[in-house]
Amino acid sequence: MSNRVVPFFLVVVLVVLHAQMWFGRGSIPNVAALQRKLDTQKVANSRAKLENEQLASEVADLKAGLGMVEEKARLELGMVKPNEIFVQVTR
Repeated sequence: MSNRVVPFFLVVVLVVLHAQMWFGRGSIPNVAALQRKLDTQKVANSRAKLENEQLASEVADLKAGLGMVEEKARLELGMVKPNEIFVQVTR
């Protein structure tokens, strides 16, 4: 009887471990899904970091001088200096 119990027990342990590997909390599909989420989040973080750097650069330009303010006024608001002629070319 002892000869059959040990192999049976080992097979049961093997089946439980194998099931845990495929269906449990740390299963292969679960880890793959988490890896995809991590990759997506890394891409979003890099985009946000780039945007933050651009905004920081813009803030530094605004603090440094009026050149950036004048450029923004001209491009975004269409403002012109006194005695300037505004010419708009459309295609």
